[in-house]
Amino acid sequence: MRRNAFKGIAMAACALAATHVHAQIFYAPPDLSTPPVTGAEPELGLNLPGASAIELKAGLLWHFRVAMNVAALQCDFEPVLLTVSNYNATLAHHENELSSAFDTLTGYFRRTRGGGGRAATNAFDQYNTRVYSSYSTVHAQKDFCQVMGQSGRDAIFADRGGLYQVAQRRMGEINRALTPTGEQYFTNPAYNYRTTLPSFSKKCWKRDDLRDKCVEDWKERLAKAQ
Repeated sequence: MRRNAFKGIAMAACALAATHVHAQIFYAPPDLSTPPVTGAEPELGLNLPGASAIELKAGLLWHFRVAMNVAALQCDFEPVLLTVSNYNATLAHHENELSSAFDTLTGYFRRTRGGGGRAATNAFDQYNTRVYSSYSTVHAQKDFCQVMGQSGRDAIFADRGGLYQVAQRRMGEINRALTPTGEQYFTNPAYNYRTTLPSFSKKCWKRDDLRDKCVEDWKERLAKAQ
């Protein structure tokens, strides 16, 4: 029963099929590595107030699984990263550890929502929705997918019972990969581009004409921005 419940959540997002292999992502990725994490770091966004050490461990594992699931959905534009097959293999290889994390998180929401029932179930469902949304990215897709390809490889080669150690090593990096950086060799000036516009205050305009004083102010700000 426990495993069936876990499998239902793990596989509900989509049916993931094998695809043909094409070229790999061709760019110089940033160094997003971090020291190992525990789940207590605020920037990771586990959002489990009052969680015990065991519950934080389960939360970190759950976030790692969700990140792999999102990568399987979003990163198959580059099949050589194997995000689909890595996710499916991880579910099978680490089923017991992930099932235990599911049980622990279920217990956390029962404990913090007054003993269980529909309130605890709804709270866990809402939590899952927020977690999935937190790993969905567009502008940082290359960085995220590159990191998840490497993380998935670590996961499938980890010994059974060792997925938590992979999550500890990788979750800080995965979190940083959600912020756009882009090509590091040639760089991408668009990421740092900022426009300098004139003031749109009413006192700066006479009908459609920018007043002289505000023109000078705008020119000064343009010069500083270059």
